[in-house]
Amino acid sequence: MKLRVGQKLLSVVDTTTLLVVKAPDQELTVACGGLEMSAEEPAERVAATSNGGGVQLGKRYTADAVDIELLCVKPGDHQVTVDGEPVAQKTAKPLPASD
Repeated sequence: MKLRVGQKLLSVVDTTTLLVVKAPDQELTVACGGLEMSAEEPAERVAATSNGGGVQLGKRYTADAVDIELLCVKPGDHQVTVDGEPVAQKTAKPLPASD
């Protein structure tokens, strides 16, 4: 799916909801629990095909191979992947030392 900044992605396996903060100009597959996330609220939840650690509320996530940033606005229990690669929590940039 082609992602755009500000787009909400909803999981079909749990309550995970992500907001796209930064997205490349290419087609990507963002999945949660092994199933592709949707832009619309799912009619019903389905069983996950893979497990893993979920995402935490208010944290930003990135993928190494792709220039993407996702913000978790609703946490869940299943792992999020971008094109099959697990996302990693973004670390804070260190502040410059004041002399």
